[in-house]
Amino acid sequence: MDLPALIKNFEDQGLDEEDLVVLSGVHTLGFAQCFTFRDHIYNNTNIDPAFAGHLKIICPRVGGDSNLTPLDPTPSPFDTKYFNNLMRKRGVLKSDQVLFSKGETSELVSEYNEGQTKFFKDLQSL
Repeated sequence: MDLPALIKNFEDQGLDEEDLVVLSGVHTLGFAQCFTFRDHIYNNTNIDPAFAGHLKIICPRVGGDSNLTPLDPTPSPFDTKYFNNLMRKRGVLKSDQVLFSKGETSELVSEYNEGQTKFFKDLQSL
């Protein structure tokens, strides 16, 4: 999903761009199945080529739909590595990577990458 569509989906729920970025940061935990990121790694340019190559080993063009990969390099601790990955074009999901493409969402990704305290505070305020 592209950024304007994500923003609209959140606005339709009474949420704003900050809410979108904060709530997406919860992707610091967990895993994604191959079918959810296949299109991103094979068809998008907004991804680090080496990272895409790594994911292609886990997720072939055909098959392996349920193969898993962590959403960030530290899938268990609740931290801000997710935001660092986005800044390095290493977002597993396209809907995550587009947050670091332009405007206010990119600024928020940078802020949360630099300050775990701010991220935790903003998340708690929701």
